[in-house]
Amino acid sequence: MDKTTDTAKVSTAAATPLIPLPEVAARALTVAGSAVALMGTFLAWTWTEEFPGNLTVTGYPGGLQVLTLVGSLLTLLFTLSGYGIRGLVWLTPGGKNSPVLLAALGVFGTTGYSIGAITQELGGLVNLEPGAWVAGIGALIAVVGALGLPVDQPYDAADPTPNLWGRIRHSLTAPDPGRAKDLPSWVEILIIAAGFGVGMYVFAYGIGTEYSELFIGFLIVTAFGFTAVTRAGLLKRLSALTAKHRNVAMTAAFVAAICFPFTQTNDQFALIGANILIFATVALGLNVVVGLAGLLDLGYVAFLGVGAYAAALVSGSPQSSIGVEFPFWAAVLTGAAASLIFGVVIGAPTLRLRGDYLAIVTLGFGEIFRITMNNLNGNSGPDVTNGSNGIPNIPDLEIFGFNLGLPHNVLGTELTRSGNYYLLMLVCTAIVVLVFRRSAESRIGRAWVAIREDETAATAMGINGFRLKLLAFALGASLAGLAGTVQAHVSYSVTPEQYQFAGSVPPNSAFLLAAVILGGMGTISGPLIGAALLYLIPAKLQFMAEYQLLLFGIALMLLMRFRPEGLVADRRKQLEFHETGQLDVPEDKPLPEGATGVAKAGA
Repeated sequence: MDKTTDTAKVSTAAATPLIPLPEVAARALTVAGSAVALMGTFLAWTWTEEFPGNLTVTGYPGGLQVLTLVGSLLTLLFTLSGYGIRGLVWLTPGGKNSPVLLAALGVFGTTGYSIGAITQELGGLVNLEPGAWVAGIGALIAVVGALGLPVDQPYDAADPTPNLWGRIRHSLTAPDPGRAKDLPSWVEILIIAAGFGVGMYVFAYGIGTEYSELFIGFLIVTAFGFTAVTRAGLLKRLSALTAKHRNVAMTAAFVAAICFPFTQTNDQFALIGANILIFATVALGLNVVVGLAGLLDLGYVAFLGVGAYAAALVSGSPQSSIGVEFPFWAAVLTGAAASLIFGVVIGAPTLRLRGDYLAIVTLGFGEIFRITMNNLNGNSGPDVTNGSNGIPNIPDLEIFGFNLGLPHNVLGTELTRSGNYYLLMLVCTAIVVLVFRRSAESRIGRAWVAIREDETAATAMGINGFRLKLLAFALGASLAGLAGTVQAHVSYSVTPEQYQFAGSVPPNSAFLLAAVILGGMGTISGPLIGAALLYLIPAKLQFMAEYQLLLFGIALMLLMRFRPEGLVADRRKQLEFHETGQLDVPEDKPLPEGATGVAKAGA
C-alpha cells in the first residue's frame, strides 16, 4: 500500500510543469507567443543590407527570418493539435506537449542567434529594427508557455523533480505511445512520397545555404524541429509505413535523390552532394564490419584508398606508372577486387584478435597503407604511386559515349559535371544499399549479429566465427573500393594525405566510424544520415576550421548523452541503451516479463 502511494506521489510530482500555469493558460500563451514571433518575421529586423540575407524588407521574410517563420508555424500546429482540433490531432500521436516545447526552443534558439549575429556583425543592439524585438519576445513567450504545459509521461522515480534540465531531457527521451490505424494503401504511399519529398527539400535547402549565418540558423531550427517531429510520433508512423511498403519507400527515396541535382543552380552544391554520397557509401560499407559483425576497424579508410589508387592507375592518367586505360566497368571491378584482396590480406592474420587489440592492429594497417603509398616514389621504393604527389590528371569517365566531364541538357535542365558524378555515385550507393540489405536479412547477416552480440555463444551454436568475420571484412572492403573508384575521378587526383585516420576534413577513419555510430549501427539510413551531417557541416562552416574538431567532440558528447543508440536506431539498440520506462516499443510487441535494461537486448 505504501509503495503504491509513493509511486502515485512521484507521478503527480513529475507531472507538475516547471512553470505553475493552468494548462489552458499555458497553451494559450504558447499560441500567442508563436503567433507574435511569426508576425515579427514580416517586419524588418535591421536597417542595413550589410547583414547577409537582406532583413530590411517589411512584408517579405528572407534569410534567417524564414527559419523563424517555419519554426513558429510548426510550434503553432503542434500547440493547436493539443486542443483536439479536427484534422490536427494526427500531428501528435506520440504526445501533445513534448514536441511543443522542443519546437518552441528551436524558434527561440534560431531567433536569439539571429539577434546576436546582427548585433555582433553590425556593432550593437542599435542596429535592430522592431521586427527582431517582436520575433524575439514572441519566441520567449512561446517557450514560457511551453514550459507551463504538463509533461506527456511521468519522469523516472529516481529523478522526479521537474527542473528545466529534467524537463528538456524528458522531452528528448520520453516514449512514443500509440499505434497508427491502418489507412488505404494509396494514402500510405502518398504519405511516404510526401515524407521523402520534404526530407529531400530540407537537405537541398541546407546544402544551398549561401552564407554561414543562415546555415547555423538552419542547423538550430532543424535539430529542434527534427526532434520535435520525432517526439510527436510522426517519424515513427512514417517508419512503420516504410517498413510496410519497403519497395515503395526505397523507390521514393531514390527518385527524391535523383531530383537533387536538377534543383541546384550552383555547381559547388552538386559537388558537395556527390562527395556526401561517396562518404555515405563508404560509411555503409563500414557498417557491415562494425554494425553487423561488431568488428572495430580503425583503418577502414585504407580500403577506400586502395580502390581509388587502383582506379587511378588504370584510368589512363599521364602520371600513371602502368600506362593503361580501362573502361569504367573494368576500373570498378579492379578497384573493388583490389580492396577485397587487401581486406583478406589484413583480416586473415588479425581477425583472431578481439576488441581493443583488433582496433589497434587495424589502426596500424591503415597507417601502413598511407606510408606505403607515400614511399612508392622511386626513391624509398619502386616508382608506382609518385609518393606524396599522388596520381593527378585523372581523366573524366565516359560511359556508353556519355562524357561525365561535360555538361549535358537533360529535360531542359543543364546537368553539370558535378551533377553527372552525383547521379553515378547515386547508382553506386543504390547497389551498396541493396547488397547491405540482402546481406543483413540473410543467414549470414543473422550470424554476424550473433557474433556481434556474443561470439562465444555463437561459436557454441556452430557458427564459424573466423570465417564469417573474414567475409564481413572482405565485403566491407570491396564496397569501400567501389566508392573509391568514383572518388578518384571526382577529385581528379589521389594522394596519401587523403586517407588518414583523423583530420578536419572527411572522409577519414575517425569520421567514418563516427558516421556509423552517430547515425545508427546496423541500419541502412543511419550511416547515410550520419555521413551527410558530418560532411555537410564542415563544408558549410569553413570559417570555423580551427574549432571544427572541438565542436565535433562536443556534438559527440551531447548525442551520446541523449541518444546513444544513434539518430536512427533499430529495436535491439533501443533495448540495450534505455531502461523500461524510456523504451519506444510498439504496444503489440510487449517486452518479456521481468526483462529490464541491457538484459532485454537478448529478448
